[in-house]
Amino acid sequence: MKTLTIPYLKTLDVLDLSSIGFLMEEKAHRDFISEVNWKEYPYLPITAFDIARGETELYIRFFVRGNSLRAINGIDNGPVYQDSCVEFFVKKPQANIYMNFEFNCLGTCDAARRLSRLEKNSLSPDEYARIRRYSSVKSQPFPEKLGVHTWELVVAIPLDLIGLDPNNLPDKVYGNFYKCADDTANPHFVSWSPIDLPEPNFHCPEYFGELIFE
Repeated sequence: MKTLTIPYLKTLDVLDLSSIGFLMEEKAHRDFISEVNWKEYPYLPITAFDIARGETELYIRFFVRGNSLRAINGIDNGPVYQDSCVEFFVKKPQANIYMNFEFNCLGTCDAARRLSRLEKNSLSPDEYARIRRYSSVKSQPFPEKLGVHTWELVVAIPLDLIGLDPNNLPDKVYGNFYKCADDTANPHFVSWSPIDLPEPNFHCPEYFGELIFE
């Protein structure tokens, strides 16, 4: 099972999301989304992520460089996996449910509490509003643009939205990180922790890795 450590960076809480890149670059844990699990989809964009936590939020900074860029979906609770998309799934120890947080390159989010791929309870508008986001892509929704594109997305997810008490965190949770773009010229389904299933499916907590809180 893959593991990573989530450091505690108190300074994150006093900085604007647009300006935390330097701190995440230096102090956060960096890893890569590079597992090509299905040979039918060999394309592998360069995708890195930095992760850390503050007092009350989990911070993830995604960096992507790859062929084409698509962002049709501009409203939360939509099918952002069709676009240029990064994702974070997480599950508490001994929990039956897990949560998916999916973001296209604009920061548009699809998130839910789930028992499975089909059984879900989507976040409310108020809960979506609590997820802070900053994207380097300054645009309204747009159709696919071909060519090589580079983009960054920073998200801050409240720990209590995941069901965690910021003052009494567990030693670890379980999760995975993904990069996909289903409806583009280069569809791909890449993960941080490897998945041993016959066809693309990210909704598989049995393949989550360990995320350990410092």
